[in-house]
Amino acid sequence: MSEASNKLDWCLKKAERELKEKDFHRGLVKKEQDIALATRHIVKAEHNLKAALDFPKFGYSDWSPSAFFYSLYHCFLAILAKFGYESRNQECSIAAIETLKEEGKIDIDSKFIETLKINKDKEEQSVIETREDLQYGTQLEFKETDEFNRLHNMCKEFIEETKKIVFDGWGR
Repeated sequence: MSEASNKLDWCLKKAERELKEKDFHRGLVKKEQDIALATRHIVKAEHNLKAALDFPKFGYSDWSPSAFFYSLYHCFLAILAKFGYESRNQECSIAAIETLKEEGKIDIDSKFIETLKINKDKEEQSVIETREDLQYGTQLEFKETDEFNRLHNMCKEFIEETKKIVFDGWGR
């Protein structure tokens, strides 16, 4: 088993245990496919992308990385809903997406997965690291124009990829 599929298994067991103990989970649950929910996650991804672009207009560019992050993350949630998963844990969501990719059920560029992971060894900072730097730091501006444009383009691209994955074979 791969690291991702081991993590996926752990996430499913974690949620099962938590649901028995307290009727709420912070893991991953297998459910029926839900295209309506997947569609709402895509709408939320588009909404977050718009917010990321609007924040600088009002002097709140430091919030843009958070909106970019959640735009990408809602794409993950849309894909998971299509494949019958409910996630309440970012690491579990990533493990599920990686496993779907490993199993050949989805074909997405690894850059979308990697940008939602923390990996200090990479040359390029992930969106989660950029988000955390600005969310927990004291900067009031996101001044890195190249990074802003990279994240903007990545979100646009991934939203379109997500639509293809979610609606493939379902019609709109």
